[in-house]
Amino acid sequence: MDDPCWRTGEAVDALAASGEHVLVSFEVDAETYGRFMGRFSRPLAAVLADVVDVSAGQCALDVGCGTGALTEVLVSRLGVDHVSAADPSESFVSAVRHRYPSMDVRLSTAETLDFPDAAFDLALACLVVHFMTDPVRGLSRMARTTTPGGVVGACVWDHAGGRGPLGLFWQVVRENDPQAVDESHLPGVVEGDLPALLMAAGLRDVRSTALQVSVAHQDFDDWWQPFTRGVGPAGNYVSSLDPQSRDQLEHALRRRLPDGPFATTALAWTAWGRRPDSDG
Repeated sequence: MDDPCWRTGEAVDALAASGEHVLVSFEVDAETYGRFMGRFSRPLAAVLADVVDVSAGQCALDVGCGTGALTEVLVSRLGVDHVSAADPSESFVSAVRHRYPSMDVRLSTAETLDFPDAAFDLALACLVVHFMTDPVRGLSRMARTTTPGGVVGACVWDHAGGRGPLGLFWQVVRENDPQAVDESHLPGVVEGDLPALLMAAGLRDVRSTALQVSVAHQDFDDWWQPFTRGVGPAGNYVSSLDPQSRDQLEHALRRRLPDGPFATTALAWTAWGRRPDSDG
């Protein structure tokens, strides 16, 4: 399967026609994922909820809920009875179900959502669109679950611009291994991609912005160790290395980062739109 170059314009047309790229599995335990990406997704979920104006009285669906970073924010603002969630990872679904026993949490991709039509005021996807096999279909299915005029929103790290939380990691990887496949080719990771995808999915009044979060690390090891746990493309890459190559990568990264406390600032492209009042 060839990876298309996910960009706006012609690429969105190609995306709507085929929508294929490499599907990444996140079949890891919730704690492992939390140490790797959850440390960034938790603060990002809060600002995403702010920008799409999550407000009391609404019902919301968290698509690709992962370990529940956005789910937690939605529950805190709307109440558990007004939130549902879905994710294709059995371990993540199990973790969220355990935390919220009364919540409707389904094992499902965005492209196969089976929630009722017009059941939610909002359907949100935090750090999910770039891993959808068919983002236009996934966003369309999300829109179907919202009421007419309801909001569909998403955010994706700026992997193409190198300002996501993995920017330095992939920069150093490419310097040492030019053939390495990073995350800069995935859908939504370039400015303008997400709003184009939302419009291709039929959303109206689409708006976009950039959200930024900062995460503190105690030291290099605190930053590096989660990369060694096999989570996502970055973790898979590290796991694929022989011991000598892995040590070389670690040492190259150590030379670029402080020994003591430091922080990672990460930027995410964000877009949201409304389901048309009429589908006709």
